[in-house]
Amino acid sequence: MKIHLNSCQLAVKNTRAIIVVAVGLLFGAIGIAAAQDMSHHHMDMGADPTAESEITQDWAKAKLAKSPRHHEWVKVKNGDREVNSFIVYPEVNKKATAVVVIHEIFGMSDWVQQMTDELAEAGYIAIAPDLLSGMGPNKGGTSDVATQGSNAVGQAIRSLPPDQIAGDLNAVADYVSKLPAANGKVAAGGFCWGGSTTFFFATRRSTLKAAFVFYGSAPNDNAQGQPFTVDKAAVGKIGAPVYGFYAENDMRIGATVPPTVDAMKELKKMYEPVTYAGAGHGFMRAGEPNNPPPAAAAPGADEASAKKAANDQTMYKANRKAHDDAWARWMAILAKL
Repeated sequence: MKIHLNSCQLAVKNTRAIIVVAVGLLFGAIGIAAAQDMSHHHMDMGADPTAESEITQDWAKAKLAKSPRHHEWVKVKNGDREVNSFIVYPEVNKKATAVVVIHEIFGMSDWVQQMTDELAEAGYIAIAPDLLSGMGPNKGGTSDVATQGSNAVGQAIRSLPPDQIAGDLNAVADYVSKLPAANGKVAAGGFCWGGSTTFFFATRRSTLKAAFVFYGSAPNDNAQGQPFTVDKAAVGKIGAPVYGFYAENDMRIGATVPPTVDAMKELKKMYEPVTYAGAGHGFMRAGEPNNPPPAAAAPGADEASAKKAANDQTMYKANRKAHDDAWARWMAILAKL
């Protein structure tokens, strides 16, 4: 699904973004939360998908096509459900640790598949489940749901029952842990909505070896628009160490970190957050080396255009550094599991 925006659509998009920020400031919302179950557990849902396709990234697809590693799609059973999952095997001579990759609110994107391949390149069996499997009008996953409109994927993800999410992820973790090429160790890592879902998953799988939360929030028990309060009953069930990866220019999520530190310390749970200077939300995708950098200002550009181009370049460099530093940290931790 490749969509190009004309200038009018871009103006609408920018206006919408301004309105969202203003509303967030007005109500003091730290994040957009969605109910996780009847006991009011919540986790951050991330930003809404817009008419811009967040599912298709040609640069990620092109890199994936050049990968020498073995890729395949498998259907993992969770009761009556089949979870379509993308798995990549490393080229190694020993059994490997597995990493469950949990996608953003944009669902199963080309970038998520590329990230899965990069983890395999680093020596891990990586598997990314499409948590929208079977949820489309033709019983398909993300791409099927996306045919219903530009906001359909985000809306569908918001409606996923928490028990279904946990069941799907546990089924996938069980599947990958038992593969002949696996050593039985399973970690999980996710991004944005997937980061919050990773934190949530850690409350539902006691045998998880580590949870890698990229710009996501802890389970919380506050109503939408209320001050962030960690759900200690849920977090108290976590058995794995939780590693957080956050952006300096992302206060929506950054504001949830201090209360999470306090709650995890009180509950004697291991939580190690790191905030990356100058980075913005989504820096693992935005700072991906294969992702083309923003264009420089055109010769003779007016002052506003030149300033915007310079700011875009500055943000790209910060996101790129955050990506590289976060990746190095992630690999160092995984190597010790």
